[in-house]
Amino acid sequence: MSIIRVNPETMPNSAEIGYSQISIVEPGRMAYVSGQVATRPNEELIPDSLAEQMQIVSENAQAALSAVGAEPKDIVLARVYVVDLTPEKLEELMPAFLSTFDGAKPCVTGIGVQALASPEFLVEMELVVRLPD
Repeated sequence: MSIIRVNPETMPNSAEIGYSQISIVEPGRMAYVSGQVATRPNEELIPDSLAEQMQIVSENAQAALSAVGAEPKDIVLARVYVVDLTPEKLEELMPAFLSTFDGAKPCVTGIGVQALASPEFLVEMELVVRLPD
């Protein structure tokens, strides 16, 4: 079953900026993807730029989806954690963040944090995914 996306008229129209207020999921298998950060399997250096880190995070999230046989349309919820979140930082990371979803509009929560697991990390994203039947 597909995920039903809902944006009631009584709530802000989040679909215009790339996410949904509500996602309805039928019972089924779920995957919970741990927070992805800007690291790669080959241990490349972590970039200093928030946008570049978000691009790597997005690639890692897409690799996790692929590993479980899912696609961006199967994402129910994405949480993104940003060190010292500001509107400017949000604007900087949005293109790479939204590219993770390939046009799907999952529920999204953005959370400003003081720090992540390592001082060089600026952004981290975790996913809740409904696995295809």
